[in-house]
Amino acid sequence: MNSLRCIVLGLSAWLATVFCGVGAPVGLEELHRLDRLPVFKTAVKIGAVSSYDRTGGNDDGFSGKYSFVRKDPEGLVLADLKGPGVIYRVWTPTPTDDVMEFLFDGESKPRVEVKFCDLFLGQHPAFPRPLVGFGVGGYYCYVPMPFAKSCLVRMRAPKVQFYQINYALYGPETSVATFDPQPTAADLSHRDKACALFSRAGMDISSFIAPPNAKVQLSRSTVAIPPGSTQRVFATETGGRLVGLRFSPASVMAGKARDLLLKITFDGEEPAVLCPLGDFFGYAWGQPAMQSLLVGTTGETNYCYFPMPFDRSAVVEVVSERAAAAELRAEVLHAAVPRAADEGQFYALWRRENPTKPGEPFTFIETAGRGHLVGVVLQSQGLESGKTLFFEGDDQTTIDGELVIHGTGSEDFFNGGWYDVPDRWEKRLSFPLSGCLGYLKHLGRTGAYRLFLGDAYSFRQNLRQTIEHSGEKNDIPTDYCAVSYLYSERRPTANLTPPPLEARRVVDPREVGFPMWWQTPLHAWSFGNASLTRKKERVGKEDVQFLSLRGAGHDWFGPHFLSPTCDVPAAGRYSIYIEAVKGPAQARVQLFQNENPVAEAVDLFAETPAKSGRVLLGQLDLAEGKNNLMLKLVGKNEKSSALGLDLISVICVKEQ
Repeated sequence: MNSLRCIVLGLSAWLATVFCGVGAPVGLEELHRLDRLPVFKTAVKIGAVSSYDRTGGNDDGFSGKYSFVRKDPEGLVLADLKGPGVIYRVWTPTPTDDVMEFLFDGESKPRVEVKFCDLFLGQHPAFPRPLVGFGVGGYYCYVPMPFAKSCLVRMRAPKVQFYQINYALYGPETSVATFDPQPTAADLSHRDKACALFSRAGMDISSFIAPPNAKVQLSRSTVAIPPGSTQRVFATETGGRLVGLRFSPASVMAGKARDLLLKITFDGEEPAVLCPLGDFFGYAWGQPAMQSLLVGTTGETNYCYFPMPFDRSAVVEVVSERAAAAELRAEVLHAAVPRAADEGQFYALWRRENPTKPGEPFTFIETAGRGHLVGVVLQSQGLESGKTLFFEGDDQTTIDGELVIHGTGSEDFFNGGWYDVPDRWEKRLSFPLSGCLGYLKHLGRTGAYRLFLGDAYSFRQNLRQTIEHSGEKNDIPTDYCAVSYLYSERRPTANLTPPPLEARRVVDPREVGFPMWWQTPLHAWSFGNASLTRKKERVGKEDVQFLSLRGAGHDWFGPHFLSPTCDVPAAGRYSIYIEAVKGPAQARVQLFQNENPVAEAVDLFAETPAKSGRVLLGQLDLAEGKNNLMLKLVGKNEKSSALGLDLISVICVKEQ
């Protein structure tokens, strides 16, 4: 029997080699040969050069103090790499019109000269979209730039701010053709295929996942899942690979309990994937949020196109810990091409720290062995409404015992920049390899994802991937949970089992504050005889920012009013408070609903300006999501000189 098994495994390995080829691709080919994503990388070193603060502080590019390797007479050297190697990623949130130069293999004259901003805009023929792009405040370039001997990156500018350059170095035996802005026919073919693939995020890309000439089979099932049960959606006793998973409807998998689990088992071993089902597909706080190239949600369908090779068997199951029954439709695409000797097995790890550990960064994954990290998804929940300063933290990657990558800020790691700034990192937005899961400052929430192809973090002995939760010292407690996707030669030493149900649930903040002087949306305000202004004034011993409403007489339809939109995370009864500036020109304010007062009016008159502290206006039953409140100026104190409301914030507190 053992000899027969050896023959079968040997034949399987031979078939996998015939279908998949030999060795991992290097350069442009890596961007479209996703069937080769499980293949172990041949790089001898993974690294990055960035503008991070070498003192451990938070000056990661603001001043430009650390934004170069050295100063040359010709400009600032951003990287000086010795090859053979490949630059796989260039990122910045601060592109300029300054000229960026790439000098390869000891050349005295730059082979590539491009305006820093044009590297990302798709206007240079060597750097086409969608391999380059921008959004959520960041600019990225994923065009691989190989070099046989060396690559020097230089900026002709007196100052550079934030940047990151990711690279891989290879052994001297690796043949690497140096980047040429005038591509060969073969390079053009690879580039065109990569561009076509990158344009298909959210679509069926299984043709890029299956090995060439492999026959892809589709297994469909509709599965009724009773409470507390485990239901099988796919199983095979033949070696092969999964090349696509699709589950629907996405709304059935939504919810804050995280009470449905995806379980994938290969070759009769312990589960390689045991992860909250929605989170595996990039859900954030219980709702679909991601549409990347390899995993996410489109419409009512969740999809995953990570290739998952196995030797002998595979089982895909859904585990329910719900109190109610569920029904799902599943599609599994698979090919009868077993795992090759140079391929790792796919694993997914769900981790949560709630709260994070004081003085220590959050750990995505820490494991021993050989493999490569190909993606991470992070959900970040602050413990204080209206504050997201925890996202100042840097990512750090330690490979084989050496810190090789040190980032410049949390949103930077995910190809973004400038969180909490209008038209930058302020909304949910997906790109092929990265994106923002959402930014909800009033809930203290943000999150993001990043996938790795050519820039995969390969390791031979061990890997530790972390991210800080504050600008310095990891001193802001947070609720972080993440999914890490990787390929590994053996089962990771990290614990792949998620915590019990009660420790997985999304925790909504009970108290939600809306700073009216910042980005809180307004549904409406007085139609006539009024002005609305953002102001910053000295009140007592501090500078106070507020939204100032001033009215004269009456509005067209009665008393002057202000209607802010308050987005709450859960339905329920809420106490509605305001914080305002009391003073000699302030009115009486009253909370209304359906044109009727909710409680007595509050008089904000004071002889001298002072912060009011929290003032209760009344209680309302609010729906989950956006609610338009109605604050009316129903008169003024006889001593008041004007009809005004200087509103600092609205606070909604959910009753127990």
